[in-house]
Formats: sequence, structure tokens, C-alpha cells
Amino acid sequence: MKPLSSPSSPSSPSSPSSPSSPSSPSSPSSPGRSAGLRVVLADDAVFLREVVAELLRGHGCDVVAQVADPAGLHGAIAALRPDIAVVDIRMPPTHHLEGLEAAVAIRRDHPDVGVLLLSQYLESHYLPALFGAGAGSIGYLLKERVAGTAVFLDAVRRVAAGGCALDPDVAALLVGGRHRRGPLDTLTDREREVLALMAEGRSNRSISDQLVLTPRTVESHVRSIFTRLGLQPQPDDHRRVLAVITYLQATGTTATRRS
Repeated sequence: MKPLSSPSSPSSPSSPSSPSSPSSPSSPSSPGRSAGLRVVLADDAVFLREVVAELLRGHGCDVVAQVADPAGLHGAIAALRPDIAVVDIRMPPTHHLEGLEAAVAIRRDHPDVGVLLLSQYLESHYLPALFGAGAGSIGYLLKERVAGTAVFLDAVRRVAAGGCALDPDVAALLVGGRHRRGPLDTLTDREREVLALMAEGRSNRSISDQLVLTPRTVESHVRSIFTRLGLQPQPDDHRRVLAVITYLQATGTTATRRS
């Protein structure tokens, strides 16, 4: 981990899908700044991303990449190995769980990289998958509850150093979530509907017709079900079977195959 002294040369903003390149150094950082930390920003809102980037650069951080989607985030993490990634939970293409799924993958594949999630949403369904690997090098803050730049910068420093930074409401939900009795408690009502139809043997196309949803939305719900049930990446047909088995065991029902 980088020492919090003697700032490195910050980089200029990158395009939304590619790492940034070095530029001339800024003025020296003052004591207490997050000097030397290498940061990747992931948010499809360009203006907000640039504001955060300027704030971090002003406190000695090296913003090595700015990206707008999960593919760009994964590429930047693999190529640049930053100290921390600051990630918006809802990202393209569906603005549903893409940021969360990316965060879970980063924690699995790059445990040395801290992840600080920023979101407008407080949802307990995110927490089991996010904190399943432990509470180190992870943070989850609600955007409207970040009380000033000092709070945000402190969270960046703590997560990059291997610590944890949680909004109080997130922490309360995390503690409460540990007392859940069944795996289906992590699913939203819509995801329960989708899983019930999966248990009937329906295809994604059939589910989309039944629930009047687009196929892409159904695919997003199915991915979310896999994530929330803790089913590790493997062929989707196998995860689909495991998800259905979990549903049947939790509900005490038997599978039905539609003709």
C-alpha cells in the first residue's frame, strides 16, 4: 500500500473506457492528504466522475483511470492494479446490479484492491454477496449521506489501507442480515417471481412474456439471483439448476416441467 506522503504525479482524465495517461504533477500535497494512492473511478455519470477525480487529485491521489461500465472497470483493474476502485453500484447496460457484480468479482479476483461503493440506494440484498469474503478493504457509502469531502477522503484512505467504511444504515442492515433464516430472504419480490418461474422449467423468453419484461431485464434478474444466492461463476445452465434446487428446498415444493 502506498504511503500517505510525497504525492505521485497525478494523471489526466481518461476516456470513459480506457486508462488515463500520466501528466504533469500538481502542487505538493499538505499533511493529511491521500498522497500516492492509485485510484480507478467507475461511474457512467461523467460530470460526477470528473468532480470526484478533481477532488482526489487535489489531495494527492493518482487517478489512473476513469471508466463508465463494468468491462472498462475490469480491464483497468487487471492492467493497472490500483490501490482502490471507487464504484457506482448502478452502471450500464441495465443500471441494475452491474456495479455490485463488478465489486464482488474484484474482491474475488483481486483481493489486494480496495473497493469503495457509492450509491443512492440502500438495499440489504446487496450485502451478503458484498461482505461474504469479509469486511476488509471494502466500503459502502450513500451519496447523499457523505457529509463533506473529509468524510469521503477518510473512507478512501481507510479502504485502500485494508479497512472498512460503512454508512451507519448499511452497517445496521448488515448486522440484521446476518440473522436471516433462509437464502430466499436475499431476493427481491420480482426476483422471487423469476425464480419461481425458473422452477417451472420456463426459459428466459417465456419468463419475459409471462411477466411482461424485456429479455434483457430477465437476464439481469437471473444474474442477480445467482449473485444473491452466492452461486459462483460457472456455466449458467449449472447455476440455473442450483438456483432452482435452492428455491425448491427453501419452499418445500417440487419442480414442474412445462410441456
